Amino acid sequence: MEANKYSDDLALALSLADAADAITTARYLAQDLVITTKPDNTPVTDADRETETAIRKILSEKRPTDGLVGEEFGDDAQGKNRYWVVDPIDGTKNFMRGVPTWATLIALVEDGEVVVGVASAPALSRRWYASKNSGSFVKFSNGAPRKIQVSKVSDIKDASIAYSDFIGWNEKRSAFTSLVDSCWRSRGLGDFWSHVLVAEGAVDIAAEPKLALWDMAALDVIVREAGGQFGSINGDLGPHHQSGLSTNGLLHQKVVNHLHGK
Repeated sequence: MEANKYSDDLALALSLADAADAITTARYLAQDLVITTKPDNTPVTDADRETETAIRKILSEKRPTDGLVGEEFGDDAQGKNRYWVVDPIDGTKNFMRGVPTWATLIALVEDGEVVVGVASAPALSRRWYASKNSGSFVKFSNGAPRKIQVSKVSDIKDASIAYSDFIGWNEKRSAFTSLVDSCWRSRGLGDFWSHVLVAEGAVDIAAEPKLALWDMAALDVIVREAGGQFGSINGDLGPHHQSGLSTNGLLHQKVVNHLHGK
């Protein structure tokens, strides 16, 4: 059946998350954590590199013909219609400072569409996952998976918005500030956390002005399968447009319009 088309891929993604969790939890709060700076001046830890290396090794054995795009070791997906997208630790700055809001993000893209996504946050004892046409779920600790759904809030004045910070908004900063002021509630939660809360229906809008594919791919399908929309702050749908906006769907165009002064 179509609904089960990606069940094997989802099972693999979940096993990749298990392997990642074993590495990241062992290195979280470690006194000997090695931190270096990448060419773009962002930090990277030995845990980031070790986690992506482990995922790459498993995928090379389990899916040798699939491509892979990873934050730490580059793009091996050129010319391939199926490829995995991996962020070994989304929220590295949180990870290295002992803030528990970080996750491993794993996604599968087929013909340009994200069809499988997992966001695993072991320090929060939570994992979110979804596959195309099969719904979106959250699992807390060792409990049973719970199907999740976005909210039904339809007016910005009644909405709760989450974001990372005000850095990177540039010429849209005043419009973003106005959007935040127009909402019922705002919280600077940031990174993957804001977007999965949209999928859960706990938050109605999540926005970030500058993101890479590996920051967004897994979140895209998790939000969509929960009934929401994921795209850029300019209104393009999908995770391929350098910024991230997730909403419950009812608010999506209203938010885009607000950010563009309409």
